Amino acid sequence: MFVNFFLALKQAKVPVSLKEYLTLLEAMQANLAEFEVEKFYYLSRATLVKDERNIDKFDRVFGTVFKGLEGSGGAEGIEADIPEEWLRKLAEKHLSPEEMEQIKALGGWEKLMETLKERLKEQKERHQGGSKWIGTAGTSPFGAYGYNPEGVRIGQDKSRHRRAVKVWDKREFKNFDDQVELGTRNIKIALRRLRKFAREGAAVELDLPDTIRSTAHHGGLLDIKMVPERHNTVKVLLLLDVGGSMDDYVKLAEELFSAAKAEFKHFEHYYFHNCPYDFMWKDNRRRHDEKIPTWDILRTYGADWKLVLVGDASMSPYEILYPGAAVEYWNEEPGSQWMQRLVDTFPRAAWINPVAPHSWKHTQSIGILQQMMGGRMFPLTLEGLDGAMQCLNRRG
Repeated sequence: MFVNFFLALKQAKVPVSLKEYLTLLEAMQANLAEFEVEKFYYLSRATLVKDERNIDKFDRVFGTVFKGLEGSGGAEGIEADIPEEWLRKLAEKHLSPEEMEQIKALGGWEKLMETLKERLKEQKERHQGGSKWIGTAGTSPFGAYGYNPEGVRIGQDKSRHRRAVKVWDKREFKNFDDQVELGTRNIKIALRRLRKFAREGAAVELDLPDTIRSTAHHGGLLDIKMVPERHNTVKVLLLLDVGGSMDDYVKLAEELFSAAKAEFKHFEHYYFHNCPYDFMWKDNRRRHDEKIPTWDILRTYGADWKLVLVGDASMSPYEILYPGAAVEYWNEEPGSQWMQRLVDTFPRAAWINPVAPHSWKHTQSIGILQQMMGGRMFPLTLEGLDGAMQCLNRRG
């Protein structure tokens, strides 16, 4: 099994060596993992992963190779501890489309927040089912594993219907992998339309035409002429939506991220969730602790930077238009205000959307952001990337 694990890591392009693998085997012989899957996970990760950018690849391989190991091993009798998650899923509410249509929203952001405050004051015990209290498997606007057209998700591991306008739980996102091998080089080729070369720095390259001309001018005496190296002078600021509904487009986003990082010398990236607000972050694993004020980003990068936002723009319209409507915290200013500041600071800007264009008209938030971008929203396709690069050059 350990050999398969090692080979799977190599196949996933995690740079693990034979020496590190032997070190892991020595640690296992010393019983450092104590026959517990979780301890073995951390031991093997500490031994085999040298760069934190490879942790996501490692996790995927580990989950595939050791799938089901936690539950292996028999025991006499039929006694068993049923995981709490299983019991919670048993209570999950499933409704037909007709039943969903019959459930009405409370009627606006202010009404939703006001009602939640009242419920928190009044409720004294756990509830399951029903349409009023904070609970599970019901049609109340507050709780988990139920359904409501507009609600506050509380105590649920991930989205099911993608209709929550606020999420009351701390969620963990992963960084996009900047070492993804692209399935096609066409994305890189599309990005190259944005490149602009200039000669910078010390004279380190031979200028053959000028050398020939100068040598001839000096009667055949060799006169070598040098010029500075050509560098791509385009500056790209990439803002990436991560988590939630963007989980469906991780592979596409990683391919774009990997290509952009390889193509542009002057390149910076930050993450946001759903809509830009008053802070962003560089590392999703530390996003709750290492927040970067958006004001700092606006002041650090000038108008000579080209801004590219990548996201599905699919969220509750409240998240863009209302203060306090960010799904994970209370924002003092609406997302629309921060979007306007970004567009004003970076006149050369484009939004790249992985959602198929024919679906844009069915999502109100996409229409709002498309309008705020002045129509500069493009699909994450080769044709869309080509259009975005031409747009950024045209406005440059």
